[in-house]
Amino acid sequence: MRLIGITGGVGAGKSTILGYIKAHCLCRIYLADEVAHVVREPGQPCYEALVELLGQEILEEDGQLHRGRMAEKIFGDENLLEQVNAIIHPAVQTYLLEKIQEARKEGQTELFFIEAALLIECGYRDIVDEMWYIHAEEDVRRERLRESRGYSSERIKQIMDSQLTEEAFRAGCDFVIDNSGAPEESFRQIRRKLEGYTWRQ
Repeated sequence: MRLIGITGGVGAGKSTILGYIKAHCLCRIYLADEVAHVVREPGQPCYEALVELLGQEILEEDGQLHRGRMAEKIFGDENLLEQVNAIIHPAVQTYLLEKIQEARKEGQTELFFIEAALLIECGYRDIVDEMWYIHAEEDVRRERLRESRGYSSERIKQIMDSQLTEEAFRAGCDFVIDNSGAPEESFRQIRRKLEGYTWRQ
């Protein structure tokens, strides 16, 4: 089983790439953002620590964490954001390592993908066998974010400025997929890269 990290800036089209891979490969795919939601559910590793840090006001009536209230509390407070990340990121990594061991034990998975914008920053370079960078030109990314998410130019700039530079992404990755153009061109790059693995036709 080969472990592959998928990363890239906002709007690069990581979901499109992973959707294609999921449809055509014998693989498992885990999105770090989705795992982060799992580990902060009631009864899960991060729940109590987050409530203690952020207060009871972040809870909904049923005890679930209210994402909007959490975001409001953290927004603009870098120190608090660092504390939240220090709770969530290790729990996400532990969860993923358990899933990797599970997949290896079952022996049915050829490719195991982990996707996150912060894979490089969070030390996944030491966990995966190779890191893929999903690249798209900045103007393409901006247009996608305006169309698909309705983000303002100010919001887009804010997010992009908080992420790694193009140079840093490339330096931290082994393989680059250019997803600036038509999806089929990106898919061709994936097929060439994964030639030799089993494909679902």
